[in-house]
Amino acid sequence: MKKQSTIVFDLLGISSATLCLVHCLIFPLLTILPLGFASNHYIDLFFTCISFCVVLKIIFSSSPLLVKVLLSCSIIVVTVGVVLESFFSINTSLILIGGIGMIIGHLINYKSH
Repeated sequence: MKKQSTIVFDLLGISSATLCLVHCLIFPLLTILPLGFASNHYIDLFFTCISFCVVLKIIFSSSPLLVKVLLSCSIIVVTVGVVLESFFSINTSLILIGGIGMIIGHLINYKSH
């Protein structure tokens, strides 16, 4: 039963991190088009909250240490990137780097089951 719940969290983490990565890559392109899009940081905070919850569940599971360290570092990088972009208007690629790390971490964890 424990393996099944961890697999669900991995699939949720992979899909959430992939959607976040797509959002981070596509949304800046949409803002340069004259369609009236404004930068909305609530979406970034939403993805970060989902990712944080999923990473916490996997950290407290019996996942390999490599996965726990990779996901922990990735969520810290994503959180720092979101804070810098949301509150200080500093554009960095930290969210993209952390998102890729989270996808890789969830894929490794998924394959380990």
